[in-house]
Amino acid sequence: MAELDEQRNRLTIKLVYYGPALSGKTTNLTRLHDLLAAELIGDMMTLETEGDRTLFFDLLPVGFTAPSGLLVKFKVFTVPGQVVHDATRKAVLSRADGVVFVADSQRNQAVNNGVSFDNLMSNARILGMDIATLPLVVQFNKRDLPEILDEQEILDRWSAAPWPLHFASAMEGSGVLESFVSLLERVYDRLDMQHSLAATHQLSRDAFIAATGGKR
Repeated sequence: MAELDEQRNRLTIKLVYYGPALSGKTTNLTRLHDLLAAELIGDMMTLETEGDRTLFFDLLPVGFTAPSGLLVKFKVFTVPGQVVHDATRKAVLSRADGVVFVADSQRNQAVNNGVSFDNLMSNARILGMDIATLPLVVQFNKRDLPEILDEQEILDRWSAAPWPLHFASAMEGSGVLESFVSLLERVYDRLDMQHSLAATHQLSRDAFIAATGGKR
């Protein structure tokens, strides 16, 4: 849940990259860190856990200012992928304003993808998050590897899902910004309903996305 500090006129937004171990969550963030406007990005920090890591960085560490004077700041996190770190996953997911689920496109990872997605849904419910309104984007990563599911097969499997679906190769950088911008669009729509960003803070969706450096 976005934190609006009315006294300081500051809005802090939390975004989380979720998915199975080794699906490319960390690579997404490191590539995003490279692709976004460098002057807007803080230092990346890693919290080491045994056999895994939780990586995050502050996006716009000094924020950007809407015409109303509202300061907007992002925090972007990944969760550890290994099952033994589920408590950490819950802690990182808690109060998230939006989620990118990073799936592994390799055929032999289909079961792991399903288990991890079910874990996301379960943890979100445990944390009291509204699945129906949570801004969520699904990204199938590692499109540069052999032995992957073809795009049509993935589209057919996810045809009934309400969430946007993107294809990416985080190693090569393709699809990383598209997934991020897709999430920002949905996060903005939800925050506009909650905080009247357009009317009260004179912050349009286009300006919200452009200010992050997230232009397509």
